[in-house]
Amino acid sequence: MSLLPVDDAIAAILKRVPAPIAETVPLAEAAGRVLLEPVVATHDQPPFNSSAMDGYAIRAADIVDGHRLPVVGTSQAGAGFAGTLGPGEAVRIFTGAPVPEGADTVIMQEEATVEGSFVSFTAPARRGHSVRPLGNDFATGQHLVDAGVRLAPMQLAVAAAANAATLNVAKRPRIALLATGDELVLPGSPLGPDQIVASNSFGLRPMLAPYSETVADHGIARDNPALLRRALDDVFAAEPDILITTGGASVGDHDIVQDILLELGVTLDFWKINMRPGKPLMFGTRGKTLIFGLPGNPVSAMVTAMVFIRPALRAWLGYPEPAPWRLPLAGPTPPNTARRHFMRAQLLHTPAGPALLPISQTDSGHTSSLARADMLIVQPEFDPGQPPGTIVRAIPLDAF
Repeated sequence: MSLLPVDDAIAAILKRVPAPIAETVPLAEAAGRVLLEPVVATHDQPPFNSSAMDGYAIRAADIVDGHRLPVVGTSQAGAGFAGTLGPGEAVRIFTGAPVPEGADTVIMQEEATVEGSFVSFTAPARRGHSVRPLGNDFATGQHLVDAGVRLAPMQLAVAAAANAATLNVAKRPRIALLATGDELVLPGSPLGPDQIVASNSFGLRPMLAPYSETVADHGIARDNPALLRRALDDVFAAEPDILITTGGASVGDHDIVQDILLELGVTLDFWKINMRPGKPLMFGTRGKTLIFGLPGNPVSAMVTAMVFIRPALRAWLGYPEPAPWRLPLAGPTPPNTARRHFMRAQLLHTPAGPALLPISQTDSGHTSSLARADMLIVQPEFDPGQPPGTIVRAIPLDAF
């Protein structure tokens, strides 16, 4: 099988991603979810002319130097002045309180002089000053948060202000993880002479969690056909929306994941991508389940998850894929091969602005260099290498 171009692989995956499905959740549980139906105001905010200051509500035309006005009542939040302000009168008012009918201005208390039940002012009145008009924040029918937005604290606050008790958000997929390999042991285990610590699931799970309803880690399956088949049967019995395996996706005698998946009814869409790191990537389906077979090398597993699985999850949620970053190089890049290179890089904050410093390490098992990286430079096939200052495409590692 020839190597599939990266862009063709992404397009093939996205064709398999189902359209977003809406579910209704309480506002208090909507943080981090992707909105599928816009938040629309059902009332005006504020629902009345309100005061932006603690002070006195007056008619601007009544303010004359040295002239005192009688204070005829009080308006506070939740308990407005019941009457109508008459000519030559003032009402004590507090922030957020309704401006009395008849008043057109609020003068803050720092510019007021109180003598018994009368008040005068040290500053001129400016008609409409410190009055928040009805609907000043938003008006009935106004779209406050658009569909496709990931709900952060500010969007949740405006939804609450709009009296939205529930929101319609994208239903998130249930994801299953399965690592494979006789050599793997869990972190904290004593290492035998031929063993390594399993790390892939511990990086993938937090990467995928923001997009998922659940991420079920099914542990480590050994390189034994019967044991691997049993482990995969258990995974499929739980009917995950997405299954991600790591390891066993190459061409060695012990790389049996593809064979067992095919035996279990998986339709393989492609295998092997024209990229580095991460060439031996599998993708297929079994019923409604999307299946990604990632390489076992940890850098390859994490990079392929970012390049292929993250866009699929964003499409699943109806969250638009962002435009790639374009930043100058802070150091040179070497010539590239026939495969697209996702090069590790650090994001530097220089006097001239942000820039990318390439990390020279390219080993697909070198996790410490990936841990130092902030971005992946997308180096085209056969790129001759670029000098410092060249603008290049890049993918942030920690973005949603």
